[in-house]
Amino acid sequence: MAKGLAPGTVNRTKTGLRAALELAAAHDPHITNQRAWKVGLAALPDAHVARNVILDDATVRRIVAAAYDHDRALGVMVEVAAVTGGRLSQLARLEVADLQADGSEPRLLMPLSAKRRARTKRHERRPVPITPALTAVLKQVAAGRPSDAPLLLRSNGERWGHGRRRHHRDDFRAVVEAAELDPNVVTLYALRHSSIVRQLLANTPIRIVASLHDTSVKMIERSYSRHIASHSDEIARRALLDLAQPSPDNVVALPQGRRS
Repeated sequence: MAKGLAPGTVNRTKTGLRAALELAAAHDPHITNQRAWKVGLAALPDAHVARNVILDDATVRRIVAAAYDHDRALGVMVEVAAVTGGRLSQLARLEVADLQADGSEPRLLMPLSAKRRARTKRHERRPVPITPALTAVLKQVAAGRPSDAPLLLRSNGERWGHGRRRHHRDDFRAVVEAAELDPNVVTLYALRHSSIVRQLLANTPIRIVASLHDTSVKMIERSYSRHIASHSDEIARRALLDLAQPSPDNVVALPQGRRS
């Protein structure tokens, strides 16, 4: 495979095979040679190449507006993706009860990804803040519906997802084209990448950014290192000693108290 495929593709392919072998070994005590595939199917080095498309806020707003013009249900889903940075698989599992719209700090209880977690009927949730404007939209969407009903649905009443009957790709490509962007470059995931970078540039601690986006600090540092380095450079420059600036040696200390 390494002769004809990119290292990243090789690693993704062998991961499935390793998982199958591990599962077989877990159910068959006669299989005792796990070391064979742990060595033979080791990951190729330097396989991770970040191809993250980062959009500025004005472009994200243009995409959201184009999505609403195309289809309201699509617009709601795209707005939630833009504000929260959630994956489509997470947005599709949101329920009406996950909208916490009361009070001055509205939020969504975002389902965590099933990656590396046991697949249960109801995955763990994590609070993600949302804007008052999005809250108003979601309150309209959720009005009069059961608490365990899906919060986000397609215009035909089906869940969002990746299946042939409910995928979003064709609709989103049309939206991107309407926003005068290249649909071969800008995908729904660009909204997630943009959300992460937006929070990094707003000086949100990386650990908090990772938690809100259901990822790890290690993955953010690996995938968005250029943006982190640029931001950290800006912060570090504020603390540099500039010897060209005059020393404030003409400052006179004020007396501690007023004399009568």
